[in-house]
Amino acid sequence: MDNILPWFALKSVPGIGNYLFKKLIKRFKSPEAVFEASCSELSSIDGISERLAGVIKKFKAPEDLKKEIDAAIKKGYMIITMSDRDYPLLLLEIPDPPPLLYVSGNLCSSSKNIAVVGSRNATDYGLSITKRLCSELVSNNITVVSGMARGIDTAAHEGALNGNGKTIAVLGSGLGRIYPVQNTKLFHMISENGAVISELPLMAEPDAFNFPARNRIISGISLGTVVVEATKRSGSLITARLAAEQNREVFAVPGSIESFKSTGTHTLIKQGAKLVENVKDIIDELSNVLVSNKNTAIKEKKEIDSQDICLNAEESQVLKALESYPVHIDELTRKVKMETGKLLSILLKLELQDLIKQAPGKLFSLRIKTEEY
Repeated sequence: MDNILPWFALKSVPGIGNYLFKKLIKRFKSPEAVFEASCSELSSIDGISERLAGVIKKFKAPEDLKKEIDAAIKKGYMIITMSDRDYPLLLLEIPDPPPLLYVSGNLCSSSKNIAVVGSRNATDYGLSITKRLCSELVSNNITVVSGMARGIDTAAHEGALNGNGKTIAVLGSGLGRIYPVQNTKLFHMISENGAVISELPLMAEPDAFNFPARNRIISGISLGTVVVEATKRSGSLITARLAAEQNREVFAVPGSIESFKSTGTHTLIKQGAKLVENVKDIIDELSNVLVSNKNTAIKEKKEIDSQDICLNAEESQVLKALESYPVHIDELTRKVKMETGKLLSILLKLELQDLIKQAPGKLFSLRIKTEEY
């Protein structure tokens, strides 16, 4: 604990944010050396005024810092600092990395991370695509990073876990305040197959202002950020903007032009984000930094071939008219030019054969299947 306490102390100095903290460590190498430096040495750092240098010299660590460290250790959490070998290398490159991270699980310094984020109120299409994409990413030894929020974030972590891969969750609350609460089980599963991390104090609440700062860690720890389903006002676009500012790649999964849930992702594509149809699009774009095993299979979506299934002509017609993105029954009726009652009967048969799925509101879509080859 003694070697961690100075990091907490320097972080607690009024006026020392993450940006100045990084500058001080770059110059003096350790918090202990910062506190031992003279006022003139401190004020020689750009951004450190004589007044702030005086505050640093006079600062005494609050007693509750020791209690905070003890509480984290008793919970079984690790606390890693910028000088630790397990601190993410990519995160050190951003202008304002967190000086320390609380970690539940095992956080290695590997940089083969891809962030996948999106809407909290996702469609079945978005959730299905996310799970498939993340399962494919981990099959290529890539770690999936997300924020453990509802919707796309949860699907990203679940897809990685379903693919027996590693995933990292970055919280906008302390590790002692799991948010959302319904993801408590997921929290523990991620901890066993990767890590849940936070820069916030152990019992910090999930206040709204924490999440934009959390997003810089999600993008900063990753080689690129994939956005799946985001409106024009989505917080996921903040993560994408931060990724671009951090000189990281930005990817976007297209959706229906009629869905407001995809207006944000389409805007990103117009602005130059890489369009993603499958995992190969991501790997090809990052081929210069991703060292992939040539024998590693790449999973990609394989369209359902109606010739391999015993369907009559009308059933095949309906199946071919469906896509992975949900289609309303009225639109489908127009496409196949079939009476609604008959169409519903065919759709029911296809659903029972596990070829399609129905979402609330009479929305139908292909059941996406993946296969390794």
